[in-house]
Amino acid sequence: PRAVGVGSGTPEGVRIIGVDGDSATVDVDGRRVRLVVGQHAVNVVAVGAAERAPTITIQADGRGQFRTAGTINGAAVQFVVDTGATFVSLGRSDALKAGVDFTKGEPAMMQTANGVIRAWRVVLDTVRVGNVTLRNVDGVVQANDMPFALLGMSFLNRMEMRRDGTVLLLRQRY
Repeated sequence: PRAVGVGSGTPEGVRIIGVDGDSATVDVDGRRVRLVVGQHAVNVVAVGAAERAPTITIQADGRGQFRTAGTINGAAVQFVVDTGATFVSLGRSDALKAGVDFTKGEPAMMQTANGVIRAWRVVLDTVRVGNVTLRNVDGVVQANDMPFALLGMSFLNRMEMRRDGTVLLLRQRY
């Protein structure tokens, strides 16, 4: 949640047109939408737009892991889908390749399967998988290198996820 004034917008491209006693009018991708106080807007899309929302199909590998190519800030990375990871997580060398100045991020210590490690919380400008590009995605850069980046919940929460056997379908919600 964030406070946004009339006439300004969010990094995701939502602009506030006006506010009255019990509602707000916003512009979402060129469409005006009225949101009423108390109304829970999970996804502001036009009827039929869900069918047109960008989707990603990922096939499980022989070990049952969902791996896919993508980019962070335009730099190529290999992702493993990890619903147990709070954030998109990448190693030091991938961060440097993507131009992420993690030393300006918030220092943290993280518990991993390999023990406690040093890390930095950052905001990634863009994370792209298939035809879906998300902006301002929370991330973590680990001090050590990793064989792949983790596609964590900071990306996945903005997707509708459905698994059908060995296929994972991700559809962009917002």
